[in-house]
Amino acid sequence: MNTLRIRSVITLEDSALIRRLVKDGVPKSRIACDLGISRTTVVKAAASTTPPKYERKQQATAFAPYEDAVRCLLKETPTIPSTVIAERIGWTGSVRWLREHVAKIRPEMRPADPADRITWLPGDAAQCDLWFPPQKIPLGQDPASLMPVLVMTLAHSRFMAARMIPSRHTEDLLLGMWDLLQQFERVPRRLIWDNETGIGRGGKRAVGVEQFMGSLGTKLVLLPPRDPESKGIVERRNDFYERSFMPGRQFESPQDFNEQLSTWIRQAKTRTVRTIRRSPMELLDTDREAMRPLPPAVFDLGWHHQVRLPRDYYVRVATCDYSVAAE
Repeated sequence: MNTLRIRSVITLEDSALIRRLVKDGVPKSRIACDLGISRTTVVKAAASTTPPKYERKQQATAFAPYEDAVRCLLKETPTIPSTVIAERIGWTGSVRWLREHVAKIRPEMRPADPADRITWLPGDAAQCDLWFPPQKIPLGQDPASLMPVLVMTLAHSRFMAARMIPSRHTEDLLLGMWDLLQQFERVPRRLIWDNETGIGRGGKRAVGVEQFMGSLGTKLVLLPPRDPESKGIVERRNDFYERSFMPGRQFESPQDFNEQLSTWIRQAKTRTVRTIRRSPMELLDTDREAMRPLPPAVFDLGWHHQVRLPRDYYVRVATCDYSVAAE
């Protein structure tokens, strides 16, 4: 004598098969007999809009009597260690088990993350940084070397400009900034830098930087240490240069690098930026209108050295010796 084994739980495949057979007009009793389940299970599966899922009924645990006290402690001090909580509430069970329950509650008691996106007003700021391309540049008779690239990005329009400069010294940085500002044709109200030695650190500015900013009529903002988020726009542009400009390129000299970079930037500025949903060229006029006019000239730019002429009439500048007339 054959006995019919009735299953109480059906699988996901059985649920899909039941709905298909019912839709095809197969009687529910026939489906129940073929699958070895009750007709009631077939009716529930046919009427259900979600796949079957086994759920165990939650039961009170040994942690339940202590939960309110734990929540009070976490509300006052969200970072309180689990071992201290165990001592305060008189917990006698497993500390590891208590730690697992505390870890589930702790995120609810932490304050909201104050992080937010900054809205940059037109003409307000330009973020500045140095980018070091991962490729050595030939320097004529000298060996190839990694050269710094001065990068500036207008915070509102994301309009970008960049130029390879000889060194990280203040003189080369100021000359490079003046060249890039001439490409902007205007001066933003603030120039944002991190702790670059050639510009300044903390409250101390490098020699000549204050005079340069005063002649431009703009404000220099030096960011605190370990704060890359405050100039994240230009940091992302550095990554953009490295991923989109550098691959597959060869350079014969710094001049060749600047020519190729300028040509590529002219095309890149027409692309839509995801965060602002516009291209830099579309917002550039709005940015420029809110900026200050560019001064006709900036004084005291370039290298200035005052040395006593030695007996051999040679002067060393940037590791190179130059002869000087005795007269």
